[in-house]
Amino acid sequence: METALLRYCCVSFSSHPYHKKISAHRRVDGGETQSQRDERCATTTALSRRSLMASGFSLVSSTALAFPGEGLAVVKQGLLAGRVPGLSEPDDQGWRTYRRPDEKSGGHGVGWSPIIPYAFTVPQDWSEVPVSIADLGGTEIDLRFASPKEGRVSVIVAPVLRFADNLGDDVKIENIGPPAKVINAFGPEVIGENVEGKVLSSNVAEHEGRLYYQFELEPPHVLITATAAGNRLYLFSVTGNGLQWKRYYKDLKRIATSFRVV
Repeated sequence: METALLRYCCVSFSSHPYHKKISAHRRVDGGETQSQRDERCATTTALSRRSLMASGFSLVSSTALAFPGEGLAVVKQGLLAGRVPGLSEPDDQGWRTYRRPDEKSGGHGVGWSPIIPYAFTVPQDWSEVPVSIADLGGTEIDLRFASPKEGRVSVIVAPVLRFADNLGDDVKIENIGPPAKVINAFGPEVIGENVEGKVLSSNVAEHEGRLYYQFELEPPHVLITATAAGNRLYLFSVTGNGLQWKRYYKDLKRIATSFRVV
């Protein structure tokens, strides 16, 4: 309504010189002179502009100041369009680093502390893919990555209380057990079947005081890195079909050994 009135005030009695000449003395409906009407229109124009500016600021401020709501979601989506959240730009070798965003949801139940972030590297043509609760690993799959050409990655983050109730809130992988015990207990979480007779190799690596158990299984072709932090166990797996394994094993191995809890 304000917009229509504003447009009317701006064009009324302004298109012909004769109208301009007599407008100061001519009376219009309501008993006011044209000059009084012009003054009222000017006031209305100023108020309309102020209203528009105020409403515009409220729309912008609710987004720019990061108030919760739909506006914030739109801004976040816009800022991240074409770029996977947590994924860096390619380095000189064309590899990118994924770091789990601090604000990413997923606590695996009431009472659990936030998931301690993790990171790994992938070639630049890898991308994040949706996680389904119907997948092997169910709701404990925190992330999936894939490349149609090279293979697939998944991260399982499982509460350690599922497996033991006396490990405390700052668990280390060695508290759970040696490599053989860990892969026998948790390997089925990754491949969906018993791992007996499938472990080709195992290794223990240390980075910044944290131990990582590294395994290669076959069949199926899969590399698993396991560690623990806080009250959770992390299972990072890299897999591919026979052709991918043969052609890109070096890259898949590099991905598997890059996994870190940060």
